[in-house]
Amino acid sequence: MNCLKNEYSNPIIVIQKSNPKNLKFESVQGTGLSNYTETNQMQTLINRSPPPMPSMSSSLLKTPPPSLSLPKPNKTHFSHLPVSLLKPPRRTRIQCSLIDPDGGKLVSLLVEETQRESKKRQALSLPRIGLTRIDLEWVHVLSEGWANPLKGFMRESEFLQTLHFNSLRVENGAVVNMSVPIVLAVDDEQKGRIGESTRVALVDDGGDPLAILSNIEIYKHNKEERIARTWGTTAPGLPYVEEAITNAGNWLIGGDLEVIEPIKYNDGLDCFRMSPAELREEFKRRNADAVFAFQLRNPVHNGHALLMTDTRRRLLEMGYKNPVLLLHPLGGYTKADDVPLSWRMKQHKKVLEDGVLDPETTVVSIFPSPMHYAGPTEVQWHAKARINAGANFYIVGRDPAGMSHPVEKRDLYDADHGKKVLGMAPGLERLNILPFKVAAYDKTQGKMAFFDPSRSQDFLFISGTKMRALAKSGENPPDGFMCPGGWKVLVEYYDSLAPTGNGKVAKPVPA
Repeated sequence: MNCLKNEYSNPIIVIQKSNPKNLKFESVQGTGLSNYTETNQMQTLINRSPPPMPSMSSSLLKTPPPSLSLPKPNKTHFSHLPVSLLKPPRRTRIQCSLIDPDGGKLVSLLVEETQRESKKRQALSLPRIGLTRIDLEWVHVLSEGWANPLKGFMRESEFLQTLHFNSLRVENGAVVNMSVPIVLAVDDEQKGRIGESTRVALVDDGGDPLAILSNIEIYKHNKEERIARTWGTTAPGLPYVEEAITNAGNWLIGGDLEVIEPIKYNDGLDCFRMSPAELREEFKRRNADAVFAFQLRNPVHNGHALLMTDTRRRLLEMGYKNPVLLLHPLGGYTKADDVPLSWRMKQHKKVLEDGVLDPETTVVSIFPSPMHYAGPTEVQWHAKARINAGANFYIVGRDPAGMSHPVEKRDLYDADHGKKVLGMAPGLERLNILPFKVAAYDKTQGKMAFFDPSRSQDFLFISGTKMRALAKSGENPPDGFMCPGGWKVLVEYYDSLAPTGNGKVAKPVPA
């Protein structure tokens, strides 16, 4: 899959038209924001911090829609004046108002380019810890600030706060959400090699240094407690547990992380892996006054698209002028029966090409985190990370981050608990939660529509299992379920898994 680039060389699936309203761009001192002036519109977007609320509705918002305010030069924030005291200025400015990252300032753990060779030489003299693929994904996550304000793999105090409180208390006393442990395991032999050293080098499978972990702390890896508190069960068969915890070392090592070079996977998709800082710059360039994020690990069908386009419609009705969608597929570890990332990205590209989603108001980028399948616990992490990328709205659906119980024939989590937990989670008070409406195939209209219980007989629910079965058999779904180009990609993927001559199912090939 090739990366498309616009005139700003942003590696995202977008097609930008020329400035539609002859807007004049300028910079506001002290805000760090790109702004523009529109002479025929008297409205200024402002950044507020209203009291926390547990949920979002069209009438009550944590991040309010645009409203009039007097601009205050040379200051970072705007005063909250009563509406009755405001007079429309002669010249007003439309301001891109992105939510602040957790902790106030976005963390970057990448070493400055001028220091990289020096850090590599230092790393060669330190005890070494080899990284697994999932470890590498967490280094990537930490290095770019997705877990802001974490500055490295968790020490014991951070690990315990995460397990027991789903949050961290930072230096200024504020609470930020953190629901999944971001930790690095070592075994007895590695612990012995580290000895009294206060620093270690993190190396790839070829032995090349990727990062340095300093001021280290080694503590016991209580796997049972970690699993029980993260997943709510210790039943065998949890995918992430079997991949990353069961056979991991009995010790955890935390410390301050310095990543020597940006993490690359050389899979043809690196240009789509935009950091939180890069995404924020893109949203500012577009003058987005609201960013709504949609996390997914599956192909996009027209029901998903309906939810996303309807969300934008609702935000426009609330008074926002330019809400932008962050379509953010998960790019880290996923279980074996999920569609691989390269095929999902190819399918998402077709969705945009076929006009199901508007390329002008959609940014497609890859979220580097591995997947836990930890339901309401993990969905907090997914939401928190998007705050750091600038999103102030988060779309949440049925059973987010969930899976079937690994032993019993039932879902592991209650389907509604994810969205309920997000509305109450510590440290997510600034984020507006947008629960899914239920979408299904409307047989009378021949398209995906919001379910109407008064005529339930007219609707067909096509589950993920049913969708996969149709694609595997080469059959087509009902017209209007998925765009033809996107469906063709899905069929091609399952064709690539056709049994080989010896009866074994082939491993998926990259798209």
